Amino acid sequence: MEPRPTLLVVEPEPLQALSVRKLVLETGKFNVLTAHSTREGVDIFHLFPKITAAILVGESEIDCDKVASAIKGATDKIPIIYLHASIGGRCTRADHDLSSHEPEALLELVRSLFGDPRQIESPSKCA
Repeated sequence: MEPRPTLLVVEPEPLQALSVRKLVLETGKFNVLTAHSTREGVDIFHLFPKITAAILVGESEIDCDKVASAIKGATDKIPIIYLHASIGGRCTRADHDLSSHEPEALLELVRSLFGDPRQIESPSKCA
């Protein structure tokens, strides 16, 4: 059985306990690792080399280009999805660019890249 894709989400710490983005991705059956700073995003990437994709949220607290450069410097096989809150936000090393206000569009993109983890068959239970 193939493991579910693991996504690294780098975003400022949300005001509420969990971000909507994390909840949507986990409800879609993706594994999600969350970092709340540029440094933490780079550190988590190096600690968990089996990350399938990185989702970088364009906010002033997060240097998306720095995180993306660290990832792309190690491998070009990990897609980087940049989420921006306003027109004109940029992450030059990102492979995909979406509005941060559309969590369903993010889920659709991730499913188009890696398939739908809800379709992965669970192992049969031993009797």
